[in-house]
Amino acid sequence: MFPNTSELFEFNKMLFIYLITVLIVFFWLLKMILSKKFIFKKTPLDLPLLLFFASQILSTIFSIDRHTSLFGYYGRFNGGLYSIISYIILFYGFVSNRLNYKKILKTSLIGSLLVIVWGLPGKFGHDLTCLVFMRRFDNLCWSTATNVFNPAERMFSTLGQPNWLGAYLAINFFIGIYFLVENRTNTKYLILNTLYLVLNFFCILFTRSRSSLVAVVFGILALVVYYFYLNKIRVKRLYLIIVFFILIIFGFINKDWIIKQYNNIAIKQYNNTSSVTESLDIRKIVWKGAIDLGLKYPLFGTGVETFAYSYYFVRPKEHNLTSEWDYLYNKAHNEYLNYLATTGFIGLGTYLFLIFNFQFSIFSQFLKNNFSIFKLCLLIAYVTILITNFFGFSTTTINLYFYLIPAFILSLRGPPRLSGDKAISLNDLNLFQWLSFFLLSSILYLLFSITIYWLADTNYAKGLNYLNPSVNDYQKATYYFDTAYHLRQEPVYEDKLSSSLAYLAALFAYQKDNKVANDLITASKIYNDNTLKQSPLNILYWKTKIKNQLLFYQANLDKKELEKGIDALNQAVKLSPNDPKLFYYLSFFYQTLGRDDQALKNINKSIELKPNYQEAIDFKAELLKKIKE
Repeated sequence: MFPNTSELFEFNKMLFIYLITVLIVFFWLLKMILSKKFIFKKTPLDLPLLLFFASQILSTIFSIDRHTSLFGYYGRFNGGLYSIISYIILFYGFVSNRLNYKKILKTSLIGSLLVIVWGLPGKFGHDLTCLVFMRRFDNLCWSTATNVFNPAERMFSTLGQPNWLGAYLAINFFIGIYFLVENRTNTKYLILNTLYLVLNFFCILFTRSRSSLVAVVFGILALVVYYFYLNKIRVKRLYLIIVFFILIIFGFINKDWIIKQYNNIAIKQYNNTSSVTESLDIRKIVWKGAIDLGLKYPLFGTGVETFAYSYYFVRPKEHNLTSEWDYLYNKAHNEYLNYLATTGFIGLGTYLFLIFNFQFSIFSQFLKNNFSIFKLCLLIAYVTILITNFFGFSTTTINLYFYLIPAFILSLRGPPRLSGDKAISLNDLNLFQWLSFFLLSSILYLLFSITIYWLADTNYAKGLNYLNPSVNDYQKATYYFDTAYHLRQEPVYEDKLSSSLAYLAALFAYQKDNKVANDLITASKIYNDNTLKQSPLNILYWKTKIKNQLLFYQANLDKKELEKGIDALNQAVKLSPNDPKLFYYLSFFYQTLGRDDQALKNINKSIELKPNYQEAIDFKAELLKKIKE
């Protein structure tokens, strides 16, 4: 079964973005070498982009986990400093070189159609991903034991998460509107574009993404206002189609349909009778934590993309009473608050300045009557990103549109200009060639690095598959984690390697092979200590140490291992003071050492933080029974 849909494709997408970036830089440099000119087009976004990029660099420098800030949270990657560099390079690469944007946008529509076709059968119980990877034409390959959506409940296709698919389709909906207007005199294309828009809109409904639906409705109303009040061109067919879509919207958005489709959107993850907390209620709690982080680290935040760790610093107690109390939140589920928490007011301010500067640039063109349906549709597509990002967060796909849509619109301001408004001749061609060869060699090295990263992640994914409860083969898992780590010194790989070695140590000790068990314990400690040395404020690595110490104790029955586990727990509590699980584990460790008073104190604290924590309640009952006896 697939354990986590939301991160299933994000890694490969980000690596693909890196690959495209490297290739664009390669040919861009090659073009400059051949033309002996420095090709760079100035745009109204130069200063905003520079300020935003500078804020991300500063936030990375002062980050609580620089590795994460550089590469992004593992499994997502989008938003890390390197990804920001890639997006900015892509922006200037597209702006500074003549490209056929209509063909690019047509490719985008074709891609979105393939995504729709891939995901649509899952709505009716026959997911193509299950067919290709598991050779079963149903939806059962998606595990219900973890935080995974059911394709029949909420469509997500290759985007991994329904809200991400909805945001992606909302963007392409208005790109489709542009081609509909452009080809309104061609009956064939009019029918095809209309069918695409209908299919696109129905799939947005199938995602049950409220933010995406709001974005589309807002965009359609903006189009209606523009054409009825500001545009003198008569496009009766467009009016009819827009009215048709409005009828669809109001036909589907009625009381009964909302109750059926949008109530309890979160898929139930438990087999017990506990209710599922409504997603917006959880978001409000996470948003509160994000604001608290922004106020606690006002200048540069906790570091680019470090929300997964820093949220624990201020995690509200109310989160413990939700159905997702034990989930890891690596984003604030609001792009703007996420920037506030991780990059501070400076990062958020420069990000908003970038957005408003682009909007102002477009508005000034509108006032000068330098406007077109192309710019209008792309602008509305851009606004859908701003809307969906308010209730969620950007992904690799969405961020690509966030940077490229402005590039497409600003490229229409005229042909590429050279920096300084004139061509810069390179007098010393030989020196330039040596420099160019060096740069091109570096690019080839980057291609090699991307390939190694992909191979490492492939081995890491194989290792995770062997940790699946239905497999539980720690030896093979350890082999693949070790292979991944030696391909690339990634802390996440090292952390998993440390954890799997600890489990292996307990298994070998159970089989009375104490020598091998002790060797594995030593290796596990080295890897875990190394990750904590690199990222001392990463609570996930402290939790690994806690679990490892318990396994070490099971392997050698040395109570010093439990003492070290208690030290790790106390450190974790400093980082996450409102986590009831930490106090539960503290109680368990103390109870194992025979310190019942301290065990009772900590289990009471655990229940105080989460009054409905049934495991803690049961453990307290057993503890009281033991004390009484």
